[in-house]
Amino acid sequence: MKDVAGKKVLITGAAMGLGKSFAERAVRERAADVVLWDINAEALKQTATELAALGGSRIHHYVVDVSDRDAIAESGAAVRNEVGDIDVLINNAGIVRGNGYFWETENRGDIEKTVAINSLAPMYITLEFLPAMVNGTGDARVLNIASSAALVANPRMSVYAGSKWAALGWSDSVRLELEQSGNTHVKVTTVCPTYINTGMFDGAKGFLFTPILEQDAVVNTSWEEMKKGSPLVVLPWTSRLNRAISGLLPLKVRDFYLNSVGVYHSMDEFTGRK
Repeated sequence: MKDVAGKKVLITGAAMGLGKSFAERAVRERAADVVLWDINAEALKQTATELAALGGSRIHHYVVDVSDRDAIAESGAAVRNEVGDIDVLINNAGIVRGNGYFWETENRGDIEKTVAINSLAPMYITLEFLPAMVNGTGDARVLNIASSAALVANPRMSVYAGSKWAALGWSDSVRLELEQSGNTHVKVTTVCPTYINTGMFDGAKGFLFTPILEQDAVVNTSWEEMKKGSPLVVLPWTSRLNRAISGLLPLKVRDFYLNSVGVYHSMDEFTGRK
């Protein structure tokens, strides 16, 4: 896929951060329709207004709680009815809660919410639009934003890490299913970045040779690799190294290394977006 010109693009978590930047890229490449999903009605409306002012694409916005399976189904049906089948789906919405140890969890609803948004929502949302992609003949893409937390275990984010491990395993398995079934016109890309300066991980610390990533750099790389149909994008290079080390070293040696370079203390002072 050279670009998304003339395509219909849907982005979740589109009101701000990475999602908004992805939407801007879609508009600048002259997508026919750009569909924005977010739970924040006020920010979503503002973003839709800003994107419409850029011109070149029809902008549609839907207030959707992606932790609610019924809301996903209802909004999915509305999009298919009002906009049509989607060509490019970007599962970007995500949350992270707390920085304590697992047994210190006070609100058990945070566990369900994290898994619902980070793990289940991409599955349910993709089910709304992937069948039409498979049945079509044009190039189609699914971009799933996971996390480097899906590659190595990390203290003080056990539920988040678990939710992203699930997202990565599911996403890459769907990629293989599409290849195995001969539906190579549809490609799935999974992106696993470390902490990004969107505000979602305020207080988290970078570690050896791994600063907090710049939002624009992550969006640019993810967008270009998605169009190419690259299967897995791990950012930055140190995360690729840590992933390789985790698979090769004995567990105790791996833990010693990741603790020494700061990975295992990167969430000690996490506060998150206010």
